[in-house]
Amino acid sequence: MLDKRFIRENPDVVKQAVRVKGLDLDVDELLQLDQDNRKLQFEVDQAQSRRKSFSKEFAKADEARRAELRAEHADFDTRLKELREQLAATSARLGELMLLTPTVPWEGAPVGPDESANTVVRAWGAPPSFDFAPLDHVDLAEKRGWAEFARARRVAGERAYVLCGDLVLLERALHSYALELLRERDFQLMAVPALVKEAPLVGTGMLPKGRAEIYEIPADDAYLAGTAEVSLVGLHSGEILDAAKLPVRYAGISPCFRREIGSASRDVRGLLRVHQFEKVEQFVVCADDQAESDRWHAELLDTAETILQALGLAYEVVECSTGDMGVGKYRMNDINTWFPSLGLYRETHSCSSMRDWQARRANVRYRTADGEVRFAYTLNNTAVATPRLLAALLENCQLADARVRVPEVLRPYLGGRDTL
Repeated sequence: MLDKRFIRENPDVVKQAVRVKGLDLDVDELLQLDQDNRKLQFEVDQAQSRRKSFSKEFAKADEARRAELRAEHADFDTRLKELREQLAATSARLGELMLLTPTVPWEGAPVGPDESANTVVRAWGAPPSFDFAPLDHVDLAEKRGWAEFARARRVAGERAYVLCGDLVLLERALHSYALELLRERDFQLMAVPALVKEAPLVGTGMLPKGRAEIYEIPADDAYLAGTAEVSLVGLHSGEILDAAKLPVRYAGISPCFRREIGSASRDVRGLLRVHQFEKVEQFVVCADDQAESDRWHAELLDTAETILQALGLAYEVVECSTGDMGVGKYRMNDINTWFPSLGLYRETHSCSSMRDWQARRANVRYRTADGEVRFAYTLNNTAVATPRLLAALLENCQLADARVRVPEVLRPYLGGRDTL
């Protein structure tokens, strides 16, 4: 959500952001509602002030004047009621549009309608070459008895899966390694709820626009979150943090749930695009300083790249276009990891700078040393998300006999084993 004053003073900038992000938002309607809302608020304030003075005037008036004042007061109350109703209606509509306002994107972001306009910033590693016919992760896992797909679908429907045996341990090892690395980098480890209320989803920007992608539990007025970011933002909603304690750095682990309505059957085989998964999410709250935010964006990216390099997985870092980055993002870099079965790089990480867009929605602020209260900046990036990263690991590290080589950094979590 943007600052109303910023929108008033920079309407053309906001309209341009709406255009390049491909959004359906009438900025002129928003500005008119804002003007009407401020006018109505002034009239209500004036009317309420007049109402207070009315009592004093009535007490001093003679009987004839009191009769006039009673009649005047009845008309006045009717008008005040109408003003309040108008103010409530304009405030509600203005609030709806404000939730749709986009962050003005970074000037270096490619302008384009979707991921087709994304550009590769850098690449690391080379896709593996095999002297045997490699299996995809589904065939490999089933051959080793490490996964159940058909039976899982009987339990939970399409895109369900069950991990078995050593694959469960390998998944746990990936998360343990990521958490340990983040702990060493002074991130506070947080195991957070996946079951959340509506407010934190609005605060992070998942609602109202993304409702179709979220599992709702109406009986409990709750939802299943698609990322630990939802809970991590919600933890500080409505708070004023001490600037001396910034930045706040969290490594949040949680189960995640996404309906994947818009996937259009792309990458749905096996473990690539599922409804339930596990993720360690990096999350930062910092001061509203662009240079500091940029530093944290780079560090969050570096952590993800460090993990992929330690796993020996080839990847590319992508600069996401304005149409691909989403409403609230100032800058977004995806990391795409190589999948031999696809012969392509596919997204495994997404690093986003939000500036104060989330903080305004969730009312996350901080007090500076001189006492000024300001909205914070927030950032996030994946550390490890399984089972997709698990699928990449299986495919890239497989051996001719269907065993899987264990990257050195994961061996301490698997009893020192170098293969599974």
